[in-house]
Order: sequence, then structure tokens, then C-alpha cells
Amino acid sequence: MRLAQLSGHLAEAPDDALRWRLVAEFLQEFAWEPVGDRLALLADQPQPTGDERWDAFLASLADYLAARDGAGRPNWVGFRPLRRFWFPFNTPAARADATVHAPAAFRGRGILIAP
Repeated sequence: MRLAQLSGHLAEAPDDALRWRLVAEFLQEFAWEPVGDRLALLADQPQPTGDERWDAFLASLADYLAARDGAGRPNWVGFRPLRRFWFPFNTPAARADATVHAPAAFRGRGILIAP
């Protein structure tokens, strides 16, 4: 699955629980691809999901995955932070973990999530 396809599924999902399952499925499929083929999965700009938090998440994810594979961010990835910090997993322990360990690609856009 390409990231652009994931954005369509996220837009159609009725709740965040299903969105997180879709993200997990994407990450699992992404991990099985050869490193040389992974950047193609991130190359196409996703359509807006209808939620700025998820749009920022997709940009952060593309940025993070490309950097992890030693490549630059895809051309479509801009740098527009959220107006308010987003803690996707908002329990005291998760907030503390995310505040300390959020990858730079997410933290810079205001998404505080543990790796």
C-alpha cells in the first residue's frame, strides 16, 4: 500500500481505532518491502484526510520513514506544524514517554508520539 492510498483509507475510517489499525497495516507492509523500493511508497502526495492532525501525521510519517532509510523527505512533504500539540495516545504514561522520545519528524510538527 502506498502512503497516498493510506490517506484515502484514513479519510473513510469512522474512528481513530480503525485509523491506527490501518497505520499499523501500512507499517507492516512497508517493512516487508526492499529498502530500495520503499521510497516509491512515500513519493505520491496524499489527499487531505479531512483532519489536519492526520494530514500532519502522514507528512511526519513519510519524513520519518525516509530518514530512517537514509533518504531525504519526499518532495511533497512540507513543514506546517499543528496549532496545538497532539498526543495521539493521551494517558499520563504515554504523554511522558512521547514528550521524551517523540522522533524529530513528529515533534517538529507538534505530534508527540513515542516511536
